[in-house]
Amino acid sequence: MVQHRGAQRGAQRGARGPPGGPGWAPVCPLTHEGQAAPREQLSVAMVLREVPAENIARPLGRNEVIGLLFRLTIFGAVTYFTIKWMVDAIDPTRKQKVEAQKQAEKLMRQIGVKNVKLSEYEMSIAAHLVDPLSMQITWRDIAGLDEVITELKETVILPVQKRHLFQGSRLLQPPKGVLLYGPPGCGKTLIAKATAKEAGFRFINLQPSTLTDKWYGESQKLAAAVFTLAVKLQPSIIFIDEIDSFLRSRSSSDHEATAMMKAQFMSLWDGLDTDHHCQVIIMGATNRPQDLDSAILRRMPTRFHINQPSVKQREQILGLILENESVDSSVNLHDVAKETDGFSGSDLREMCRDAALLCVRDFVHNQSDSASEDFIRPIHQSDLQKAIGKMKKSKSAGGHGALLHAALD
Repeated sequence: MVQHRGAQRGAQRGARGPPGGPGWAPVCPLTHEGQAAPREQLSVAMVLREVPAENIARPLGRNEVIGLLFRLTIFGAVTYFTIKWMVDAIDPTRKQKVEAQKQAEKLMRQIGVKNVKLSEYEMSIAAHLVDPLSMQITWRDIAGLDEVITELKETVILPVQKRHLFQGSRLLQPPKGVLLYGPPGCGKTLIAKATAKEAGFRFINLQPSTLTDKWYGESQKLAAAVFTLAVKLQPSIIFIDEIDSFLRSRSSSDHEATAMMKAQFMSLWDGLDTDHHCQVIIMGATNRPQDLDSAILRRMPTRFHINQPSVKQREQILGLILENESVDSSVNLHDVAKETDGFSGSDLREMCRDAALLCVRDFVHNQSDSASEDFIRPIHQSDLQKAIGKMKKSKSAGGHGALLHAALD
């Protein structure tokens, strides 16, 4: 039966003649179920029948291969740049990241770091590097804190500068964390800058906004990059000003991303992978140490209470502020220091600036007099008295904020 049907179909094809010839007509192919094939399959079958078999089997020529490769190259390039443009358009922080990378490369050259490969996240952190040579703050610019400066030199700077003397001891290694706490305006940030300047450490001024990112998981990677960068640049100081806003006490109401970032930061600070000989110091400054997490306080065993200056300290601060100014010889700084009870270092500087402005104001008012000489008079005791009264009024108007005077221990 099968042979009979095959012979009958062959006779029908012979009756129609060769493909394309007179009397030839395509036969609608049938599927294995006996139904008519779709129109797409029919058209493909017709095209394949019209193409000679030798054209399908022959290899491509040289010009055809070159043309095919050229078309594939153009298609790949267009696809790559299209996808890249779409990714850049989706990420609004791409421009800031590029600028941060350029700034990081510039700072790395300034501090003399060469042949150090940094990742993308480390480049973002490196944009906040501070060159110690460019800092203008030294120990001589800080007055009234001699005891704190001496202890900092002995406990933080000396173990790093004289590392060979303490290699055999794990107790005499530099601390992993240093906390400077006390009322605002008393010199906590100045001490951190002077420490980095005098010790020659690489100084990373870490801002909480640097570690925040809208993409999930990026904050943890940035927190890890802080420590990996500090290790590559050691000896280094990671300074966090107002550390209470970044590492405050954890609670169940914290956001998941914030909690994970804090946990990542603390685990890398003093976790299983930390090295006891690593010369990385985290220094924080705050006027609200009671808001810090207990785990953070444990990681900062070296603490310095920078309280409001005493009468003697205020006199030293006034002498430092007015050192290069034109001051009348009759000015008694000891009496001025007695009248400025409750003033911080920044308050004393602002008070001296107001006194100097009074001299400038007199110069402007007397400038209309042609007989007057063209010079600004020195600061008198009366100018300081007026400036003290003005500062007390501004402090009383600002409210009696509770300043921290008690130590943590």
